[in-house]
Amino acid sequence: MNTLKFIISLPLLFALPGCANDDTPGEQPGNIISVEKSVTIDADRTFQTIVGFGASDCWTPAFVGKYWTTNRERIGQWLFSDKIEEGSPQGIALSMWRTNAGGGSAEQGDASGIDDETRRAESYLTDNLSLDWTRCEGQRYFLDQAKAWNVPGVVLFSNTPPVQYTYNGKGLSNRGGVSNLKSEHYADFANYLTEVAAHYRQAGYPVTHISPVNEPQYNWDSGQEGSGWTNEEMARLAKELDKSLTTAALPVDLLLNESADWEYLYRAKDDANRSNSLATFFTPGASTYIGDLAHVKPMLGAHSYWTDGTWDGMRSVRQQARQAADQYGVDLWQTEWSMLGDGYSSSEFAGFDTASEMDIALYMSKVIHNDLTVANVTSWSFWTSMDIPRWGHKNRFLLISLVPAGGADGDIRQEGTAQPTPTLWVLGNYSRFIRPGYRRVALEMNDSRSFFASAWISPEKDRVVAVFSNLSSKGVRLNETHTGWSQTPGSVTTYTTAAGKNLQERHVESGQPVVLDAQSVTTVVYDLN
Repeated sequence: MNTLKFIISLPLLFALPGCANDDTPGEQPGNIISVEKSVTIDADRTFQTIVGFGASDCWTPAFVGKYWTTNRERIGQWLFSDKIEEGSPQGIALSMWRTNAGGGSAEQGDASGIDDETRRAESYLTDNLSLDWTRCEGQRYFLDQAKAWNVPGVVLFSNTPPVQYTYNGKGLSNRGGVSNLKSEHYADFANYLTEVAAHYRQAGYPVTHISPVNEPQYNWDSGQEGSGWTNEEMARLAKELDKSLTTAALPVDLLLNESADWEYLYRAKDDANRSNSLATFFTPGASTYIGDLAHVKPMLGAHSYWTDGTWDGMRSVRQQARQAADQYGVDLWQTEWSMLGDGYSSSEFAGFDTASEMDIALYMSKVIHNDLTVANVTSWSFWTSMDIPRWGHKNRFLLISLVPAGGADGDIRQEGTAQPTPTLWVLGNYSRFIRPGYRRVALEMNDSRSFFASAWISPEKDRVVAVFSNLSSKGVRLNETHTGWSQTPGSVTTYTTAAGKNLQERHVESGQPVVLDAQSVTTVVYDLN
């Protein structure tokens, strides 16, 4: 083992931007004395390899990509650009883009039964069962942007089968806990998803995965497209989709069962026929076993909703998910999160009424960190990449805030203003720097709900990236020990997101400590050449 050790000791008092003298969430920055924290990054101890960080094109991108001709290119840059301009990243360089293979509610209009037109989705399938590739224009615009910025992975996901194949002829369901897909149309639905994926790949969109079922534990009888699914029904669909992909010789993998929360993966919860997914799909010999399918890698997806109210609670649930996944040799993906729940601890979150956009983004960093370091997910995605901040929701459900010309209640087709929010930039502290193929390495320190971090090494072992969340009211100066690194860092650069800072770049002079702002997320990039 090659061990390099860097211990930096400076006088303890150090004036830094900070907050008041406690760790109360939501306080405004002021001047405060920094504290020293010891941290060891051990590159010899490795964990999961990252596949990507992403966001989805539900729902407003379908309108923005088509009608917002002034702002849409800049929005694409915020999401996908890897350029740095004058010390600030131009965007967050997402490495994964989730695109919705909609069910056709948009073509039905009000007859769809979905009141909010921004929650209706287009489909390429026409009523005569031909495919119209001129549809989904707005979504294809952002696929073009993702391709232009060399995003390596696109996930084609589905909330519902096309309305032509459902029992009630709609994209929402009235069948309760069973699928709205007609029994005779399983192969048709599978072939449709395969044809869309093949068409996208021919157009240069790097579709790597198909996710045919979304939150099957819910019945989806109102509000948006969706359907319940039993485990048996999902397994049947997986087998049909595997056949279709094999026949088309399409190098695309199947991501099954994006569970509504982590607990559905490892225990019987609510409806036993729609939960305990790890055992259901990866127990050899079971009628629902899919682990022997050619296009199924040992992986399952889940959402981080409802299990994120407290630090200890989220860690407990994710530890149980990880232990169950290890039992079956399955990788986990976190495929959707936004601040959906309402049971957040008042001791850990300022509360929706008083929280700033930065408070919400900092809380998101807790979820990302625990998904990465406790659940050991290999992919992490935010839910809506852009939306209108209605009903006082601020940036809870979006990365980019849209205000149509007529205001928040105006017509989404009327182009207005678009602004990136702190959730975008905090996600960028991860996505911009932890690239596909990076592997998590051990990082040891006295972490807590207000100070935590993870570290990653590049496939070439020429760069180490550490992401520190300092949610406390005090600035932090790092006292670092580096173990197993092949070289002394040639350069150290920090990128800080805090109030008034959006991934702000700072070069750390040789021999100087890394300093972290109070109430910030900071990525430290160690280049080893």
